[in-house]
Amino acid sequence: MTDISIMDRIDPDMAWEAFERRDRNWDGRFVGAVRTTGIYCKPSCPARHPKRDNMVFFPDGETARAAGFRACKRCRPDETARDRQAVERAIALIEEAQEMPALDELAAQVGYAPHHFHRLFKRTAGVTPAAYARQLRADRLEAALHNGGSVTDAIYDAGYNAPSRAYADAAQRMGMTPSAWKNGGQGAVIRWTVAQSSLGPMLIAATERGLCRISFDEDESVLRLRFPKADIRPGDARFAELAARVVALAEQPGLADDLPMDVRGTAFQQAVWNALRTIPPGETRSYAQIAATIGRPGAVRATGSACGDNQLAILIPCHRVVRSDGGLGGYAYGLERKKALLSKERQGE
Repeated sequence: MTDISIMDRIDPDMAWEAFERRDRNWDGRFVGAVRTTGIYCKPSCPARHPKRDNMVFFPDGETARAAGFRACKRCRPDETARDRQAVERAIALIEEAQEMPALDELAAQVGYAPHHFHRLFKRTAGVTPAAYARQLRADRLEAALHNGGSVTDAIYDAGYNAPSRAYADAAQRMGMTPSAWKNGGQGAVIRWTVAQSSLGPMLIAATERGLCRISFDEDESVLRLRFPKADIRPGDARFAELAARVVALAEQPGLADDLPMDVRGTAFQQAVWNALRTIPPGETRSYAQIAATIGRPGAVRATGSACGDNQLAILIPCHRVVRSDGGLGGYAYGLERKKALLSKERQGE
C-alpha cells in the first residue's frame, strides 16, 4: 500500500481532533485512512479509534482509493461527500436565481428527494433553503440601499416582487424600514447606556426590537457615527433592566442568554454568528472549525472577518474563537480582555 503524506491543505492535528470528537461538521471535508486496516472513514465514524500514528488524511475518498484504501462500510464516507457537494451546488443555484427555486425543483436538480434534502440542507448550512434565500435577498436589498437610488428600485433590484415583503423582511432584519436604513437610521429610536462591569465599561444600545450594540470602551459617538439620523436617547428605566441582564451575562458565564437582538449581517455573517452561539462557555473553536461548521471550509479568513464584524460582544461570543495552533488570535477589545473572558468562563465564576 502506498504511504501518502498528509496534504498541505489538511491540518493533521485539526483532522485528528475532529476524529477524536467524532465531529460531524467535518464530514465530507476530508477522510481519515487507517494504514493497518486499509479502510478510510469520515470524521464522525462511530468505530473505535485507531492509534494516531496509523492514520493518514486525504481530501476525499477518491484520493484515498487511489492510494489503495477502501471505504468503511459502517460510516459510508463517500455518501457524506456527495451530500456536501449537493448542498454546495444548491447554494450556488439559489445565489444564481432571481427568485427562490421551489424545494421540489431544487432537490431534483441535485438528485435528492425533497424532504430528505430539506433536512440535509439545514443540517449542513444551519438554515433551511428558504431561509438562506431570504437572507440572500435581504443582503441584496441592503447593498442596493447603500448604492443610492430610490428605495423602490432597490426593493425590486434585490428580487422582491412587492414592497410589502421587503418591508416585512427589513423590519425583522434591520430593526427599521428600508427608507430609514438608507437615511442613516432616520425615524429609528436607539437607547443606550455605559454600564460598569468587571471587564470594563460596556456600551449597551438597543432599538425597539433588541440589542444592536454591546462593546467595551466606547460611548454614544459610535452610535451617532453609524446612525447619524436616528433618534439616539439615554436609556430609561425599562432599558436599565435590559442593560442589567447584559452585565449579568458578562459576570456570570453560562447564564441564559435569551436576550433580544437586532443586528444586521449578510447570510454568511449570520451563519458564523449562529455557530458562535453554539460554543459552550469555557470552550473554544478555531476559525477553521467554525468555517467547516457552516459548510464553508475554505472561508477561514472570511470567518475571521465575520467575527470582527460582530456587534454584540459576549452575547455573540467571538472571544471563544482561536487560531488552529491554539493562539488567541485577534479580539476587537484587546487580548487581555479575551483572556479574562475565557478564564472567567473556564473557572465558572
